[in-house]
This record gives sequence, structure tokens and C-alpha cells, in this order.
Amino acid sequence: MKRTTLVMLSAFGLLLCGAAAQQLPQIGEILRRLDDNYSQTTDVSARVSLTQQKPGQGTKAIDLLYYRRDSDQSFLIVMTAPETEKGNGYLRVGDNFWMYRRNTRTFQHINRDENIGGTNAKGENFEDRKLVDLYAPAADTAGREAIARDKLGQIPVYRLEVRGKVSDVDYPKKLFWVRQDNALLLKEQAFTSSGTLMQTAYYLKYTEINGRFVPVRQLFIDEFEKGNKTAVEISEISTQKLSDALFTKAYLENLSK
Repeated sequence: MKRTTLVMLSAFGLLLCGAAAQQLPQIGEILRRLDDNYSQTTDVSARVSLTQQKPGQGTKAIDLLYYRRDSDQSFLIVMTAPETEKGNGYLRVGDNFWMYRRNTRTFQHINRDENIGGTNAKGENFEDRKLVDLYAPAADTAGREAIARDKLGQIPVYRLEVRGKVSDVDYPKKLFWVRQDNALLLKEQAFTSSGTLMQTAYYLKYTEINGRFVPVRQLFIDEFEKGNKTAVEISEISTQKLSDALFTKAYLENLSK
């Protein structure tokens, strides 16, 4: 009898261990890990190349300088090529986001979902707003958090669904494919509130800076206008401290003189 009881207890213990192993993390926990991975502890500057392919229009290449400081949620984008875009820029300071046009020397207040230089890359792809502040877990048909184990190629990932909880998210519904081992985002799909797929993004390569990560190769595919896609390449990354003067309207205006 004692031996039978021990065997039953052992089997029950194995079942409990198996159930624990199958337990999924909470979506909020994964979002916090993503935030920790991407928030930079230093200033960052880099060169960025955007290459857009559009049906009937061929290929458009844009080069820009990118400056980012997460301590006060500031970033600056200055176009350097082609000549028609040179001197144009985008500036974010706190909750304010402006687009600057060199030919008119004017600033226009814009939203985070503004397309950079008419490409598929958006302002939010260059900033550091916390995912936990922007999105809440979505629920599946059973009322549980919409998260599952999946594979992207041969890489084990968590596939999770989130819904915007503030009004200025670029899309109100998103699906994330996040690596299980290091919580890096590999794929993202963005939907309208009615469920129409608008964009798919792939995060193809990362580089590590002071224990944090920057996606240096990205691909954004327009699912609404088929054949429209933008590749993003980030290079010459520096972590030297940036001058406060960079994150001002005056700096962009002086470039036009």
C-alpha cells in the first residue's frame, strides 16, 4: 500500500511539474521585458537608410541622421539624401512631435503614426514609449489572455495579441512574435479596429549596446497596398552624449540657413 501511494504521489508530482512547465507567461510580463530590452541607458546617434519599393514607382532611397535620448523621450531625424529631402526633419520632445520642411521653414504638429519621408517606417519606430503604457493584453474566445507558444522558422516564440489602451497608438490591435529565450521582437502585425491587416514588420537583426538592443535591420510590408515595402538599415551607432541643442526647433532651422 505504501509503495502504491508513493508511486501515485510521484506520478501526481510529475503531472504538476508538467503543468508548470506548460504555463505561459503573462502578456504584461513580456511587454515589460521588451521595454527593458529597448530602453537605452545612454544617448544614441546613428545613420539610417530607408529603401522603399512601391508598385509602379520603382525604388526610393532616403538617408538620414538619427539622434535619440530616452531620459526625456526626445529624438531628432534629419534627412541628408536625396537632395529633394535634404534638411527636412522630424523632432520629438516629450509628448510633442513635429515635422519640419526646409523649403517653407515651417513646423507641423503631427501624430506618432506619421510615415517618415513617405515610407512605411513610422515615427513610433524611432522612439521609446513603453509598450506597457500603450497596450493591454487582448483576450481569446475563452476569456484568457491571447498568448500561445509558436515557432517562427526554427525559433521558439510567444505569439501574443494586444490592444491599444491610449488614443495615439499607430494601430489599435497588434500581434507580436517574441523570442522565448531573450524577449526580442521578431515579427509584428498591425490591424485596424475592425481587424483588417495593414502592416507586417520583421525585425531581422539586432545589435547590443550596454546590455540593451537596437534593431539594425527591419522590413516593413504594406499589406493594404500590395508590393509596397520599406527596408531600414541602421549603422554607425554612437553612444556619446548629445548636446541639448540638438533637440530643438532652432537646430533644424539653422540647418536651412
